Amino acid sequence: MIEECIGRPEVELRRELVQFGRWLSRLGFMPGTSGNLSVRLDQERLLVTPTGMSKYLMRPSDMVIVDLEGRQLAGSRKVTSELSMHLAVYQMRADIEAVVHSHPPIATAFACAGRALDEMLCQEAVMTLGSVPLAQYATTGTDEVAASLRPFIPHHTAILMANHGAVAYGPTLTDAFLKMETVEHLAHIRLVAHQLGSSQTLSDHQLDDLLRARQKYLRNAT
Repeated sequence: MIEECIGRPEVELRRELVQFGRWLSRLGFMPGTSGNLSVRLDQERLLVTPTGMSKYLMRPSDMVIVDLEGRQLAGSRKVTSELSMHLAVYQMRADIEAVVHSHPPIATAFACAGRALDEMLCQEAVMTLGSVPLAQYATTGTDEVAASLRPFIPHHTAILMANHGAVAYGPTLTDAFLKMETVEHLAHIRLVAHQLGSSQTLSDHQLDDLLRARQKYLRNAT
């Protein structure tokens, strides 16, 4: 059964944020000081990565604790300036325990081109993420970002952000990380398929079969 973040020791969650931050950095999804991650500590508090710091160089002690209104409760560093998008997800989705925001290159290129990942070309797209919508442009570090995401948060677990990057979320950091990795994978497939000039979307019948298979897969996975 997938282990939830809530109830796990804080020291463990701090180490996980470091681990996944390093993996995302090495994948090229969080270059420089970009990107941010968070997990729920409990029903009222979040553990979040700091602002202005390489995710490859983070230490467990660098993490910041905030409440669900964004007030900083603990930590020697300042919380990420993009906290509002994390808060929007947690406030709207009680089932979500972890959020990852990053800039995977190909997926971000689609976001910069104004194109969602909503074309069902391969089975994996249906089985894992479904459609990945594109939120309208919003200035980073402002409440506009959260507002642009809110229409999509209830019905999706990954969203492209126009001229910015992507956000993915799930019941664990592992799940949110895998979703972000899959967003980039599907963007790469779509790019190459269109370069080949003969991309073929799945039919309605094939989609129905895959959705049934997905429900079975999710039951087995949990």
